[in-house]
Amino acid sequence: MIYPSVLNAVVSALAAEAIDNTSKQAWQKLYNSEDEENGGDLATLVRSRGADTIDRTQVDCWVSARLHSALDPKHWDALVAKYSTHRARKVQSLGNLQVHVGTPAPKLFLYKALTAWAIPQLKGIRPKIATSVSVEIPLDAPDWRRNSMVRAAVTAGHAKAKKDESRSSGMIVLKDSFYDMNTWDNEGTPESTRRRWRLTIQQTADSLVNDALAHAEEILEAEGLLIGQAA
Repeated sequence: MIYPSVLNAVVSALAAEAIDNTSKQAWQKLYNSEDEENGGDLATLVRSRGADTIDRTQVDCWVSARLHSALDPKHWDALVAKYSTHRARKVQSLGNLQVHVGTPAPKLFLYKALTAWAIPQLKGIRPKIATSVSVEIPLDAPDWRRNSMVRAAVTAGHAKAKKDESRSSGMIVLKDSFYDMNTWDNEGTPESTRRRWRLTIQQTADSLVNDALAHAEEILEAEGLLIGQAA
């Protein structure tokens, strides 16, 4: 398993971390941070566990664990805050990052500015979950047939609504009003000052992400997991 770029590896690893499935759980039982401390790479780790091959999810999970173990906590938090789709971990990392962003802005402003940076405003992504169903019933259909068709339509509608709700539950979407900078400050600070605060906070967060990616690249290159390094 070789990644085309460090960003691809990070995004894939964090996506795998957000998945709760048997493959991931099985691999976590095999992972031991002492393997890296003792100089073991991924290939050595696989062989030591008596396996011939591992699938993509398992590699992603291993990379996630490797980066989490090796990166500075603030750099790991920067990557999770920016690229993770796991709600709880993203929120936790955003909270951790606040102490690493120097700004004269109030705490509320810092919190909202960092959150807006990590979850940019996107248009038209809120899925609509159906609350009603429609069904075509022949006029001459007997009552039993009408009832059967209605029940089938309602059952199908519930199933679709449940599927849509499950699909949307993994999305992190903020209300449009959250991005209104007028709600970020209750002290009547001039807009020019608020814009400067926001820019500085975003630049600091971007710098933490860039540093994190640079260190992650060093780690992945040492493991031989990047295409350029492998070539």
